[in-house]
Formats: sequence, structure tokens, C-alpha cells
Amino acid sequence: MIREVKFESQDRRIKQIIAALNENGIKDIEEANAICEAAGLDPYKTCEETQPICFENAKWAYVVGSAIALKKGCKNAAEAAEAIGIGHGNLAAMLLREETKCFAFLAGHESFAAAEGAIKIAAKADKVRKEPLRCILNGLGKDAAQIISRINGFTYVQTEFDYFTGELKVVREIAYSDGPRAKVKCYGADDVREGVAIMWKEGVDVSITGNSTNPTRFQHPVAGTYKKERVLAGKPYFSVASGGGTGRTLHPDNMAAGPASYGMTDTMGRMHSDAQFAGSSSVPAHVEMMGFLGIGNNPMVGCTVACAVDVATALSK
Repeated sequence: MIREVKFESQDRRIKQIIAALNENGIKDIEEANAICEAAGLDPYKTCEETQPICFENAKWAYVVGSAIALKKGCKNAAEAAEAIGIGHGNLAAMLLREETKCFAFLAGHESFAAAEGAIKIAAKADKVRKEPLRCILNGLGKDAAQIISRINGFTYVQTEFDYFTGELKVVREIAYSDGPRAKVKCYGADDVREGVAIMWKEGVDVSITGNSTNPTRFQHPVAGTYKKERVLAGKPYFSVASGGGTGRTLHPDNMAAGPASYGMTDTMGRMHSDAQFAGSSSVPAHVEMMGFLGIGNNPMVGCTVACAVDVATALSK
């Protein structure tokens, strides 16, 4: 398909893009697109499908990244993910390796963008894995979890937490579809303790937080507490802190603080995270404002997984 190569901040970005392409034996973005088309891939469309409100620069970035992965001959999906991009590519690679058993979007059901990321992971990751990857959304509020599950065809898991014994009990599970999306389990917690118990129940190895409107009440405290408990138990846990775009909603007093209000969510993330993604978990404009690509961090993970699987599949034919 012939598309005009035009995207946000093109003048500022193009030199670095061309340099990266040239290092991999590709002349320009048009040639990168032709390489993808020749392999039967359309990363531009995959990105658009993942988060329909994403910016043009994100779509072309996936064309560039996928072309580089194809040029490198990445028949392994995890290696393809790393070739597609630094940062998010490394996180996506973890989800495509067998060592990772369960991935959590922490505070996920509070954002449709987490659902967008989960949908792509559910549809693609298991095509290249021997053991299926378990993917969950874990956030504050049981009603919210059920609503997001119903809208997206996930499986809603209603839990009940005993605050005296620390026991987590599953009350019921409702699958809102019978396809790949039903593999995504969506939990709603009443508070941090129940959220941590849910993480233990699923044995989460890797998670990404979103700021949403509850960073101080739920996701960062859950990640931090779970991280401490996993370390004490001698078990691995890779925590990614994402966001910053909604930092100014933390408290009315912070509205006058300017950058300091963003600093609070950034600081909380750094207390538990192994990697920090700037911008926003969900809002493309917030990520673009930070100087990155215009697609939310959560859907970006899903899109990288999808493109990496497509590259590996195409090269293995």
C-alpha cells in the first residue's frame, strides 16, 4: 500500500531515523516500508489497530523497527522485539521468552489502553511460545474490572480477601468471550493488600504500572510491596513504572507545584521499578509531549509483541 511518509516532528526526528536505517543497510523509510510489504507485513496497520488514536510517528516507527528486524534476520521473536526498539522492545522480549510465566498490567482495568495492550499480547504471544503466557489486569475496584472485562471479552475474576488471615478466595469467574481475549484475566481489588495477594496468586514475573488516578492509593504501593516480598522469597520480579502524564491530578495542592507534581509519581515509580517509561501509560499526546512516540506505553508493549511475532513468523516460513 502506498502511503505518504509524513508524521509529527518529522524535521526534528528524520536525521536520527535515517542514520539508524543506514546502519542496517536500509536507505530510507520508503525502503523500510517496501521491505515490510515484501515480507507480507503491515506494521503501520498493526500499530493503528492496537491503539486507534496513536500518532503517525508511532506507526512509522514500527515500520522502521520491523524492517530493521527483518533485515537482521530475527527468526526468534524475542530477538525481533529487541531489534524493533530499545526499552519497550526489551520488555516485549521478556514476554516472548519462556522464563516469564505471567505478565500484569498493574492498575490495568482503569485504562482502556492496558486492554489494548493485553488484546495484542493475547492474540500474538502464544504463537511463538511453548508455554502460554498468562496475562492479567489488576486494578482498584471490582465493578471497574467487570466492566472492562465485559467490554473487551476478558475473563472477570471476582475475589474476596480475608484481612485477618491474608487468604485470597476466588468468588467467581466470568468469561465474556470464547476466543483468545478470554485468556486475559481481569481482577479488581478493594485495596493494596488484596492487590498484592492477587499478584502472588498469579505468580506475576513482570508488570507495568500505569498512573491512572490512583498511583498513591494502589499501583505503586502494590508494585513496591510485592517487589519487597518477592525479593525476600528469593523470586525474580521485573517491575516497570510507566506514566507521568496524569501526575498533576494527584492532589489539588500540587496544581501550583508545576513539575514537582509530576515528580511525585516519577519518584514513586523509581522506588520499585527496574525500568521507567516516561510519558503516559495510555495517552499518546502525553508521550509525544515528553519527546517520545505518540502511543501509550501499555499499547506500545502489545504492538511490539505483535510486530515481533509477525517478523519471526515471516522469516521462519
